[in-house]
Amino acid sequence: MQVIETLAQGLKRELKVVIPATEMEARMNERLAEVKDRVRINGFRPGKVPVAHLKKVYGKSIMADLVNEIVREKPTEILTSRGEKSATQPEIAMTEDESEADKILKAEADFEFTVAYEIIPAIELKDVSGIKVTREVVDIGDEEVNEQILRIAESARTYESKKGKAENGDRVTIDYLGKVDGVAFDGGKDEDAELVLGSNRFIPGFEEQLVGVKAGDEKTITVTFPADYPAANLAGKEATFDITVKDVAAAAAIEINDELATKLGLESVDKLKEIVRGQIESQYGSVTRQKVKRQLLDQLDELYKFETPERLVDAEFNNIWRQINTDLEQAGKTFADEETTEEEARAEYRKLAERRVRLGLVLSEIGEKAGVQVSDEEMQRSLFEQLRQFPGQEKQIFDYFKNTPGAAASLRAPLFEEKVVDHLLTEVAVTDKTVSKDELMAEDETDEKPVKKAAAKKKAAAKAEAAEGEEAAAPKKKAPAKKKAADDSAE
Repeated sequence: MQVIETLAQGLKRELKVVIPATEMEARMNERLAEVKDRVRINGFRPGKVPVAHLKKVYGKSIMADLVNEIVREKPTEILTSRGEKSATQPEIAMTEDESEADKILKAEADFEFTVAYEIIPAIELKDVSGIKVTREVVDIGDEEVNEQILRIAESARTYESKKGKAENGDRVTIDYLGKVDGVAFDGGKDEDAELVLGSNRFIPGFEEQLVGVKAGDEKTITVTFPADYPAANLAGKEATFDITVKDVAAAAAIEINDELATKLGLESVDKLKEIVRGQIESQYGSVTRQKVKRQLLDQLDELYKFETPERLVDAEFNNIWRQINTDLEQAGKTFADEETTEEEARAEYRKLAERRVRLGLVLSEIGEKAGVQVSDEEMQRSLFEQLRQFPGQEKQIFDYFKNTPGAAASLRAPLFEEKVVDHLLTEVAVTDKTVSKDELMAEDETDEKPVKKAAAKKKAAAKAEAAEGEEAAAPKKKAPAKKKAADDSAE
């Protein structure tokens, strides 16, 4: 076998592999000898079939199998012998001329194919002891824990029907029908909808106009949908809602005690406080972790500058770009709405893709040199977490990760990355800094998402609100049009 390098430009490589016809024929004869005693051909006793006849009957099929084996196995062997790692699956090209292919299968011509690939660049690890990161931490007081519990307790709050006018804090049960220009719109109708006045679950101006209604009242209110409302056909438009009030109920007082804990399925108020404190710590800890990781990656990005494999960057960019366009489509927005152009966004996200690929290669090299491993137990936990997110589809999800090439790697990659980050945090200078909740939740000015930057302040406010603790028991904000929450879209 002869291997000839025909291209070595930057990270791109192309090899021409030539296997002489005589070598291919010798391999075919070895295979024929192996099957000689097993084949059954009419007119011949077992093991007595002449090799020439076997070649005539099975030669082409055996040669085809050999060709497939060679193009499947040889590129890996060749790259290993060259001390190279391919960034992606190498591209194999063979002759498409039928007459030439027929000669190869008859061992009348040399078997030639090309291997095109990009190498993973050699990365010389640098000293990271000079990297400094600040770990922001928040002191969680009893007051914040109690506030969180009160929010969660809203789900267990009881209401009693009352006579008289509805006030803020009361729950009204209503039927409503929404119209724009006198025409009912999809999602604008509901019956027996329960709404706590002052909760701001519905669009602005809706709840305020229900203050003062009584059971049995019928009322038409007028509101204007926000300009950034996710449903483009309703955004910024004036609408009327015909409302029938079925019930007005006053809220019972909430007290943080063992009785409340029991309603929430816990044995004591102390246990409730312990769990809530843990939830808050976990939430803040997740934000702290992301900020520390960002600082670490930013400084690694400054340390390492090298050419990145184009195909890896293309794949990463395509994933990002597909998600960005999905987000814009779901929000009914354009690049102009985000104060940019498609060309500018493409350029920015291309840079982001290059950064991600470069840092991914750096973390991979650091992890490999440090002996970082992802255990089978960790992989199983990650898989079970995936299964938990799709109740009723566990078997399909399990089969997907079991049978799809590369699927298991998609589980391993984030686990490996986080463990490499943990390793690095033991080698860099980490300083703890106590901050307020608002400081911790403040939007990072180095947001990786160029299209999202225009909405940074709005997102920061939303995160701060989320930090107040809208955990599992808290009701989600909705509008009469039953819109999907804006924060449902992946970033």
